[in-house]
Amino acid sequence: MAKITYVEFNGTQHVVEVASGLTVMEGARDNNIPGIEADCGGACACSTCHVYVDAAWVGKLPGKEDMEEDMLDFAFQPDAARSRLTCQIKVTDDMDGLVVHMPEKQI
Repeated sequence: MAKITYVEFNGTQHVVEVASGLTVMEGARDNNIPGIEADCGGACACSTCHVYVDAAWVGKLPGKEDMEEDMLDFAFQPDAARSRLTCQIKVTDDMDGLVVHMPEKQI
């Protein structure tokens, strides 16, 4: 279990516990976090679960696979260093305290 902080574009924070083995996207979906739409349900076939990973966490997460890199090209204002698709981040206990920031919109 990891506590993850989801920060909406307007600054509203949602701190929720997400079970290890789920994705950061599933944690948002299961806790009704606004700002992560997840239109494809986690298949890495859209960019509607795009977030900016807090700078302190960028180097602590597993790297992006090629498919995620490709899909991020379709995200709203992607950041080469901080942008991630939450459907591609599998939660582990080591992610306790992870902070992700939502973009202004999902496309």
